[in-house]
Amino acid sequence: MTEYGYFLSSEEHGAPALVEYARQAEQAGFTSAWISDHFHPWLDTQGESPFVWCTIGGIAATTQLRLTTAVTCPTFRTHPAVIAQAAATASTMFGGRFTLGVGSGENLNEHILGQHWPPTEVRLEMLEEAVEVMRKLWTGDIVTHHGRHYTVENARIYSLPQNPPAVMVSGFGPKAVDVAARIGDGYMNASPAKELVQQYVDAGGKGPKAAGVKLCWGDDEDQCVKLAHELWRSSGVPGELSQELPMPAHFEQAAQLVTPEKYAESVSCGPDPQKHAGAIKKYVDAGFDEIYISQIGPDQQGFFEFFNRELRPLLP
Repeated sequence: MTEYGYFLSSEEHGAPALVEYARQAEQAGFTSAWISDHFHPWLDTQGESPFVWCTIGGIAATTQLRLTTAVTCPTFRTHPAVIAQAAATASTMFGGRFTLGVGSGENLNEHILGQHWPPTEVRLEMLEEAVEVMRKLWTGDIVTHHGRHYTVENARIYSLPQNPPAVMVSGFGPKAVDVAARIGDGYMNASPAKELVQQYVDAGGKGPKAAGVKLCWGDDEDQCVKLAHELWRSSGVPGELSQELPMPAHFEQAAQLVTPEKYAESVSCGPDPQKHAGAIKKYVDAGFDEIYISQIGPDQQGFFEFFNRELRPLLP
């Protein structure tokens, strides 16, 4: 049976709002949520990007949700030993309901310390070593690690959950999916890519297959299209640009060619629950068993009411 969760957008909302929306989501019947982890938003028009680990603490203190980062990059701007400590602490606050979602990152967030942004193969190699470092630290042992990319000396995490956090791994291409199948406790994506889900399974990948999907519900479809395009036209930037561009201004430039009409082809907009259900069903058909829904724009409470009243009954 497919599980439907709520996707908290750190690019659109500040930390107090995210904590409040998580509380409202739980009241609306959601039991799980994703939360994005960024240093910059994709576009200046999105306007936010709070430090996710502070927000996570607020959500832990005010809800009983299961929470997953979607996703954390533990390789550049934050050393994997620090992420290991953060994830361990979060897991103690959530009573084991916390999952660390990881990925190889985007230049948008990871260039800020002036480090070289390497090619995909190196970034995936770094991710694999980072997960190894974190799992060593979650044993509670004193860890010394001298790897190709990371050094850890005489480090021990004292505040540990009863069980180490699960590690979900994102993968938007075949090479990343192979890494996810090898090191992950589950797989994450943001598109209904059936072939990648199948590749994950065929490669021996275990655990849940989870996806995030954006929609923009509202009474006026044209206004929803306009809002979705204003806030998320960066999602229409093709190819590997989303991993390579370093600043929101560059996404603004690249997204100039993404028209509202073109973007509306990939994001369900408007009041029709059948249309939204059809968009979500693509992810079910692709083989995802957990789907996290992000409502674009400020009307989150209206979306929760719409979801329970009209959308949830249509979902498989």
